[in-house]
Amino acid sequence: MSMLKSSVGRKVIMAVTGLILLLFITGHVLGNLSIYGGADAINSYAVHLRDLGPLLWVVRLVMLVVFVVHIWLGISLTLENRSARPVAYTQKVNQKTSFAAETMIISGLVILVFVVYHLLNFTWHAVGVPAGTDQLVDAAGRFDVYTMVVTSFKQMKLNVLLYIVGMVFLFLHVSHGFQSWIQTLGWNNTRTLPGFTKLSKLYAFVVALA
Repeated sequence: MSMLKSSVGRKVIMAVTGLILLLFITGHVLGNLSIYGGADAINSYAVHLRDLGPLLWVVRLVMLVVFVVHIWLGISLTLENRSARPVAYTQKVNQKTSFAAETMIISGLVILVFVVYHLLNFTWHAVGVPAGTDQLVDAAGRFDVYTMVVTSFKQMKLNVLLYIVGMVFLFLHVSHGFQSWIQTLGWNNTRTLPGFTKLSKLYAFVVALA
């Protein structure tokens, strides 16, 4: 708890939670890429997830806690930094920062809204899912995730727009967040900065595109 009392400690915790979220996003994207393998691939993947049983809910609970802590620290540190900076200094700093860095709070909040929508959409089937597609089963008797997803994007044009917007903001947030946690943990310097900057943008682009 002592780490929460210092700005440096909170930054380290935020970096660690950010890393955990990056790892989760990577795993989530890799799993969802199975949709490009066709109905059998993605439907089998969905069954494997459900077969995890209680373990799946443990992972979800842990990720929820990590997500909430990351958001809280992000807002807290941003407000703290802004209140501590003179206006002139803030303007000077802003001239040297990237658009992604300047909009981290905005992109983070947009991602929060997107995650809620994503869960309502393809996890709980409450919005953005054509009637009846959440009850379909394939030839093997498995829930037909493939048909639900494909039909949702084909028939629900708003879905396409919302996911594109979500991925744009995810790219912005991750591209800066990736290099931020490296810098916070002390793994970055002036020599490696250009390389890590390019790597962070490449990683964010691949994640958003996938």
